[in-house]
Amino acid sequence: MKGVIFNVLEDMVISQCGMQTWNDILDEQVSGTGVYTASESYPDEELFGLVESVADKLEMPMADVISTFGTYMFHQLAARYPVFLNQSDNLRDFLISVGSVIHIEVQKLYDNPNLPTFSYDTIRDDQLIMRYKSPRKLCVLAEGLMRGASEYYKTPIEIDHPVCMHKGSDHCDLVVRFDHG
Repeated sequence: MKGVIFNVLEDMVISQCGMQTWNDILDEQVSGTGVYTASESYPDEELFGLVESVADKLEMPMADVISTFGTYMFHQLAARYPVFLNQSDNLRDFLISVGSVIHIEVQKLYDNPNLPTFSYDTIRDDQLIMRYKSPRKLCVLAEGLMRGASEYYKTPIEIDHPVCMHKGSDHCDLVVRFDHG
């Protein structure tokens, strides 16, 4: 996992719970310094351990922490890399651009970012089915990122998750319904 993800997690914990909580989590989980360089890669297990500690400290289910982190991460990445948002003027187009535009640009910025893949069913204007595949199985994080994008684009959505890798499938179907009011 790229260091930028660790940096965003640190920002979230410090802004929500304070520096002492972050330091406590690092003391429990990290064998190194706990300093992460945005472009460097770190073991996935290290991030998962940190998130697990956050969930324990906040007494929240892990899935809730991951989803909340995804929403927070979207806003942080949008502030750091606004060029990615200039590609689309609406949420639906933005979501469709994730695999073919944004992930291509991320690969230019970072060496071997190990990104998930997406394919899309765009038959209905009021619905988008995003087929998510990743060995990390971070579909809940993807949902949080989509909620963050929904807030950014001021477009209410509902997300259903009828097919999931955590239930034995080889992919997840994230069904996004757009509320056009």
